[in-house]
Amino acid sequence: MSGRERREQLVDVARKLFAEKGFEAVTIEEIAAKASVSKPVVYEHFGSKDGLYAVIVDREMNILLGMVSDSLTADNPRALLEQAGRALFDYIEERSDGFRVLVRDSPVAQNTGNFASLLRDVASQVEERLAKEFDRKGFPSKFAPMYANMLVGMVALTGQWWLDVRKPKKDEVVAHVVNLAWNGIVGLEKKPVLVTERPKT
Repeated sequence: MSGRERREQLVDVARKLFAEKGFEAVTIEEIAAKASVSKPVVYEHFGSKDGLYAVIVDREMNILLGMVSDSLTADNPRALLEQAGRALFDYIEERSDGFRVLVRDSPVAQNTGNFASLLRDVASQVEERLAKEFDRKGFPSKFAPMYANMLVGMVALTGQWWLDVRKPKKDEVVAHVVNLAWNGIVGLEKKPVLVTERPKT
């Protein structure tokens, strides 16, 4: 096996183990044993368990962000919401282990990013398009970042739930998410206010 092939093998083995058990529970010994190599081989390629984990997280974040970015081709907001939702659910279905790694708690020393930072990246792409739509409809575009994060968060949390249940079918779930988000947006108030008062303490 070439050095590159060995590195890919170790990434695949570790991704499955991290997805199944979480970062803390997996050891270098376990990764090495599953890959039928010695511990020094793992250290030679990645330096540490943290280094191997960082490579996996970076790779998965880039794949997911690429899938979402490539999907956002529509001109209207509802279609964009559908495209973003489909892309995330496609990723969850095709790369379940990678998604499990991303949504698990990252180790404290992790500096490469996490699922929250990935969602912010996705939201920033949605934000640009949403701001244009807000301008067109006379809503304050300064709120576009907030709404973009709300929409992306709703899709992502639903994706985490669906990862385990896998019912209903993927496109049906996306349709329901879009239904809730879109029908809420259609009736959007320009200056929303809360109608209930806080209890006095």
